[in-house]
Amino acid sequence: MLKGKKIIIGITGSIAAYKIPLLGRLRVKEGAEVQTILTEHAREFVTPLTLSVLSRRPALTAPFDPADGTWHSHVDMGVWADLMLVAPASAATLSKMASGMADNLLVTTYLSAKCPVFFAPAMDLDMFRHPSTGENITTLTSRGHRLIEPQVGELASGLTGAGRMEEPEKMLEIILQHFAEAQQFAGRHFLITAGPTYEAIDPVRFIGNHSSGQMGFALAEAAAGRGATVTLVAGPVHQSARHNGIKRIDVVSADEMLAAVADNFACADVTIMSAAVADFKPQKVAGEKIKKQKQPPAITLQPTVDILSKLGKEKKPNQLLVGFALETENELQNALRKLNNKNLDMIVLNSLRDKGAGFGTTTNKITLIHRDRKIIEYELKAKAEVATDILDAVSTML
Repeated sequence: MLKGKKIIIGITGSIAAYKIPLLGRLRVKEGAEVQTILTEHAREFVTPLTLSVLSRRPALTAPFDPADGTWHSHVDMGVWADLMLVAPASAATLSKMASGMADNLLVTTYLSAKCPVFFAPAMDLDMFRHPSTGENITTLTSRGHRLIEPQVGELASGLTGAGRMEEPEKMLEIILQHFAEAQQFAGRHFLITAGPTYEAIDPVRFIGNHSSGQMGFALAEAAAGRGATVTLVAGPVHQSARHNGIKRIDVVSADEMLAAVADNFACADVTIMSAAVADFKPQKVAGEKIKKQKQPPAITLQPTVDILSKLGKEKKPNQLLVGFALETENELQNALRKLNNKNLDMIVLNSLRDKGAGFGTTTNKITLIHRDRKIIEYELKAKAEVATDILDAVSTML
C-alpha cells in the first residue's frame, strides 16, 4: 500500500523521538520514500545520521546546508509529499503549527504541505491537559488534520496518564488505512453544495443567512481525499478548496445554485446538499439602491425553488441523495418529515440549541437519520471529523 508513496516525518523535541527510527525503517520496508525533518531540539533525542541511514535520504534540520549552500525548499517538499506525519508532536510545535509561527524548517514545510497531515502528540500529563494544548489540537483538527491520539501510560516524568505517543506500529496501521481509504471513492462523482445564498433586494442589500460554508468544504475535501471527483457548488463564502480533485463553482443566489446543481446532478453518484439555501426571495429587485425614507418600503417575498425536493423527484435508483436539517425545535420530527417528503437516502440533523453546532462554528453535533429510520447520534466534533462520519455512512450505503 505504501509502495511509491512520498512521506514526510517531522520530528520534534520529545523523548518519544527515540521511537521514530523504527517507524522510518518500517516505511522503507513498505516501499515508501521517506524524508525526515527534525527541529533543533529533536537532534538532542535522535541523531540525523541514524535517520538518514534508515530512510536512505539526508535528514534535514535547516533550510540550507551551511557546508555547500544546498537549498532544501520547504515549498518543494510540501508539494512532493503524499502525506506528512509530525511525530512526536511536542506542545511547542503544536502551538507553532496552529498559529503559523514559521521559525523552523518543519513548520515552514507544514505550512506549504498540500497533502494530508497527521500528528501524534507526546508530552507530559499536565501539558497535554492544559487548555492551550487542547485549543491547538482543536484548531489543527478543524483544518482537516488527523490527530493520532496519545495513549495512557507511564510518562518520562514518572507520572502515568494521557500524553504517551502512540506506538510506531499502530501509527503505520493508521497510515496504511488512510491510503486504503484514499481509493474508497475512486471513480465516483460527488456533487456537494456549501454556504448560504444571497437574494438581492437592491444592488447593495440582500436576504441571507449566517452559513460559513465550513461543513460543505470539509465534506468536499474529505470526499476528494478518498478518491472522489468532486463538484462543489459554493455560495458567497470566504472558504478555499485545496484538493485538486475539487471543481468549484461559485454562485450567489438560489436560482444560480439551482442552475449549477441541475447541470451536474445527472452524472453524480452522491449528492450532499449541505448549503443553507434561502427559502424566500424578493418578488421585485430594485434597480437602484433604495434610499432611506421615513417609512420603510414593503418587500414582498416569494418562495425560492426547493432544490432538494426537485432532486428527490429526479433521483435515479443508483444515486444517493443526502440532505441537511438545521432545526430549532421538534428537531427529530421535522428531520423525519423532510427525509420522507424529499425522497432522501439520509438526512444530517443538527440543532441550534446544541452549543458549538450550527453556523459559523468550527464544530458541529449531528444525528444521522437513514431512509430505513436508523438513527445514529454523534458527539460534538470538529467539522472535519463530522465530514468523516458522514462519508463513512455514505460509504456503507454505497
